[in-house]
Amino acid sequence: MGVLLLMKQTCSILSTYTADVSGVCSALYEMGGMTIMHDASGCNSTYNTHDEPRWYDMPSMVFLSALWETEAMLGDESRIINDISKAALELKPRFIAIAGTPIPMMMGTDFHGLAKDVEAKCGIPTFGFATNGMHSYDQGAGMAMAAVAERFCDKSLRSGKLASGEKPSVNLLGVTPLDFSVTGNVEALKNVFADHGSRVQSCWAMGSSWEELMGAGRAQVNVVCSSAGLALAKALKNLYGTPFVKGLPVGRKLTEELLELVEKAAASGADQEISQPDACGGKSVCVIGESVCSASIARALQLDLGVENAQVVCPLDYPDEDAVFKALENARAVIADPLYKPALPKGGSCKFISLPHEGYSGRIYRKDIPVFIGEGFNNWLKKEML
Repeated sequence: MGVLLLMKQTCSILSTYTADVSGVCSALYEMGGMTIMHDASGCNSTYNTHDEPRWYDMPSMVFLSALWETEAMLGDESRIINDISKAALELKPRFIAIAGTPIPMMMGTDFHGLAKDVEAKCGIPTFGFATNGMHSYDQGAGMAMAAVAERFCDKSLRSGKLASGEKPSVNLLGVTPLDFSVTGNVEALKNVFADHGSRVQSCWAMGSSWEELMGAGRAQVNVVCSSAGLALAKALKNLYGTPFVKGLPVGRKLTEELLELVEKAAASGADQEISQPDACGGKSVCVIGESVCSASIARALQLDLGVENAQVVCPLDYPDEDAVFKALENARAVIADPLYKPALPKGGSCKFISLPHEGYSGRIYRKDIPVFIGEGFNNWLKKEML
């Protein structure tokens, strides 16, 4: 029975999402820290060739611990502690992060204890993240960003009251190239709020300085742009009481709705979330992918195109690929990464609209990732439908 259950949880046709260890690296990439993947070999090359489009244009201190076989067998961590400390004293990073992979998981590595030992030896703030390569990137990125905020953000800051007619300032949370790539969506996201008159205090974590990130307490509202940003939103709420809005400005009318929710959150102090179309019988339009983006696209289909029966399929929440196949049985159209084509219902009557996702297919379709923020979504979808 156990073998059968394990086989159901494997993927024989569909691909898998980027792992949690890469999520940690992606979230911390621009923060000036030093991130170590605790592994024998392989994980860093997978990360920099498939998961990290900034690798060749923007330097960052992402390294591999080069775990030895004898160390794995005996549980000896002395060399790793010494190597990390020596490198840190030479490179002088802002902080150190140690993230796990499958081998340390099987060893039972105590990442909290390992981080304490490294910090005691070199005097640099150190995090230990018990990632294991078995979970998805959003979990790793979420825990990394939340940990940085809890330890380093200026706890004395407060946003203050808005002046009459003033628009609330925002933090954009959960913004990494795994969900937004480097094809213009991050810039478009910031422009949506700037054009509305809302100052973007910080973008966690692409394109913002360390000082901007540490000033997150100055913003009136946090916008959760992906599931990776939810843990950070909760951490910032604990620190500052800042309300959050969950959703993306996708499409013309949803952008208006989201901006209204931001103002509502600032005025009321209560968290907000974009509405979802009610599922109804018959053939549906299925949006596959990360939950916040997919839910936003489904809502945009309803508002801008009048599509009532839009269904969100988030594989990160599904136990196995058979559940994905079942969810698409009644689909008349599917919006998803190209690697989901094998999951379409048989017969050829289902229309497929390609929306590549860096966290799923990596660099393969990067050049085909459209700008889907704001009215860019309407322009892209109109082109696809034609």
